[in-house]
Amino acid sequence: MKKMNIALIAHDKKKEVMVRFAIAYQRILREHTLYATGTTGSRIHEATGLSIHRFRSGPLGGDQQIGALLADNQMDCILFFRDPLTSQPHEPDILALLRLADVHNVPVATNLAGAEVMIRSIDKGGFSWREVVRQKEEENQG
Repeated sequence: MKKMNIALIAHDKKKEVMVRFAIAYQRILREHTLYATGTTGSRIHEATGLSIHRFRSGPLGGDQQIGALLADNQMDCILFFRDPLTSQPHEPDILALLRLADVHNVPVATNLAGAEVMIRSIDKGGFSWREVVRQKEEENQG
């Protein structure tokens, strides 16, 4: 299994769900390179000890920092636990991040159920197609 670049993002009311997810799947997550927005990354690290590259919080540019990695084809999947019932002041940044994921064919899970399917697929080698995508991008840039 190739090491994947995984982004972990959670809105305020979903941070505890993300922390519990990271605890439950830390054996799998430990094998990959993790990125997270501010507080989400801090809380996951405190609960699990996992190594996480932390960006700014979402409203302060963290979503855009992850988007920059997407644009450079450096992100393999995004686990983004969104709160659909609370208005987000940085909604345009969120939509831009999701749009970039669609443009670059990067899978996104926006809830616990989707994240569990995705993380289990990663564990079973179901993301080997990302290597092909990366190679094609490198050929096009070279």
